[in-house]
Amino acid sequence: MSLVWTLIATFQHAEIVVVLLLVLPVASPSKWNRLFKSKFLAMLAQQAHLYFFLIMGVLILFLLDAIREMRKYATQESAGHEHLNVEMQLSMRLFRAQRNFYISGFSIFLVLVIRRLVTLISAQATLLAQSEASMKQAQSATAAARTLMAEKSTEKGKEVGV
Repeated sequence: MSLVWTLIATFQHAEIVVVLLLVLPVASPSKWNRLFKSKFLAMLAQQAHLYFFLIMGVLILFLLDAIREMRKYATQESAGHEHLNVEMQLSMRLFRAQRNFYISGFSIFLVLVIRRLVTLISAQATLLAQSEASMKQAQSATAAARTLMAEKSTEKGKEVGV
């Protein structure tokens, strides 16, 4: 595997680890949201859309290159060859092109999955915070209503007793 495809495969493996960390219950959504909102990531987030499109562009470029290689070796393989050695080399090159196609295609897919997971986790953390605030507000309103009802009942009891 060439250096470029080794880097892309390493990037893919890193993406798999990130997806597993985001999906498995390693941390609560509020902790993830705090991490996403950290100063370092906030600095990167200002240009995140630029990085996202840059990574997607590079991966799509390599995907198209892998498709071109697959087509090239698939047409050469269909032509009859007299030597087994030549056929084996063409089969090996076709296999490498197909492997590169799957690596780059799956990397593109995982970039999109990671982006969506980060969005969903941030939204979930926001919703949990809103839900917690609403519950506290409802509990305080219930407590205030109970004290008012208790005061009214004691006032009625005093009026009836007089």
